[in-house]
Amino acid sequence: MRNFYEHKVVWVTGASSGIGAALVLQLAQYNLKLIISARRATELNNIKEKCSSLPAEIVVLPFDLEALATFQSVADKAIEKFGSIDLLFNNGGISQRSLAKETPLNVDRKIMEVNFFANIQLSKIVLPMMLKNKYGHFVITSSLSGQFGFYERSAYAASKHALHGFYESLFLENRDNGIRVTMVCPGSIKTNIGLSALNKDGLAASAVDARLEKGMDAEVCAQKIIKAVAKGKKEVIIGKLEIIPIYLKRFFPSLFWQLMYKLKPQR
Repeated sequence: MRNFYEHKVVWVTGASSGIGAALVLQLAQYNLKLIISARRATELNNIKEKCSSLPAEIVVLPFDLEALATFQSVADKAIEKFGSIDLLFNNGGISQRSLAKETPLNVDRKIMEVNFFANIQLSKIVLPMMLKNKYGHFVITSSLSGQFGFYERSAYAASKHALHGFYESLFLENRDNGIRVTMVCPGSIKTNIGLSALNKDGLAASAVDARLEKGMDAEVCAQKIIKAVAKGKKEVIIGKLEIIPIYLKRFFPSLFWQLMYKLKPQR
């Protein structure tokens, strides 16, 4: 695995907390060049400081996933610094805690804008350079909600489903040109994503999610992601018992729906 990451140029978005921060701390253990991005420059610099004794060369590059018009200039800065991007960990995003019937379209659009359009826009900007180099690997943080819908996650689930369709198509179109894709579907991971999830008014729900509190540590999740990418896996499902519905839906759909009817959101 070390041979896979050594001397690569890696860009991680959503790197200031949660899975993104855990990825940075794991990746920084390799002799590579690392670009870390999120909105909060202070948090990014704190993450960089934690890696100060590790071999990776780290550059902080803050930007806002809602500001799509800035993406080209941000990518130009990233490429100017290290000459190329070998792996793009498209990890940034936002969650949801609201019923579909109570959520206005503008909130649905915001979730789609951040989770889907911002995600693919950054990839489209980086893709031509990867094609020129005949190598590039997109690592996309989806979710179990990218596999099935769930209560209070209608727009969030839609945005994650859309990512699968887009990147599977992108891979098929470009696999002969050295482009690889790994779709990451985490289940309940101990992060603060519930605090920033949007409610029906488009504001931070600030909700503590009981399922996340009992979930897998972000560090363990990051280790599994890094290992799956090095192995060239196209999709990786990460979690504990909460991943069972994926296999029920695939092989025992009637049991899947019986289980889902019994589940309720936890607050």
